[in-house]
Amino acid sequence: MSLSLGAITMSQLVGYARTSTTDQKAGLEAQLRDLRAAGCTKLFHEELSALATTRPELERMLDYVREGDTLVVTKPDRLARSTSDLLAIAKQLEADGVTLRILSMNVDTATPTGKLMLTILGGIAAFERDLMLERQREGIAKAKAEGKYRGRAPTARAKSKDVKRLKAEGLTGDAIAEKLGIGRASVFRILREAVQISDGQSNGY
Repeated sequence: MSLSLGAITMSQLVGYARTSTTDQKAGLEAQLRDLRAAGCTKLFHEELSALATTRPELERMLDYVREGDTLVVTKPDRLARSTSDLLAIAKQLEADGVTLRILSMNVDTATPTGKLMLTILGGIAAFERDLMLERQREGIAKAKAEGKYRGRAPTARAKSKDVKRLKAEGLTGDAIAEKLGIGRASVFRILREAVQISDGQSNGY
């Protein structure tokens, strides 16, 4: 049966499914089955590692959907990698006039309740981030109190090999400091420690 122009421009239910490279094939098939059962007439799917930096089919889907369409996914983690990622995608969809439906959560942003649930998720994401930062600060404070926290390696210390190499090439301490952009005292300390390690004596670099 041929479609009229009006039918072509009607809103669509568009489904997106994703599995990781470690998931079983049945996982993808189950998603596609549920999306079809939900009424999706256009499907996008891909198999990607969770560490993948790009999601080609997701980008294709976001470019495909139009105002009035509804994007359907089975679970939030099939669409996004994190709560903040989910909210960013939902915001992009909203700007394009596309609603989002998440089957497992019974969320539909076409309804006030669905929009409220996404707002709550946004609050949870901010709360989780605050908790993470608080734990990080507490962990650092505890490590410092126990004398176990070293922090970032000092710039000069990170250049120890370069200091010793340039010294072996005949450069003076001042020349090494200027070349590497570190303090003169740091250069002499590194060289002095190198000598102490090699023969147990300091020769006063």
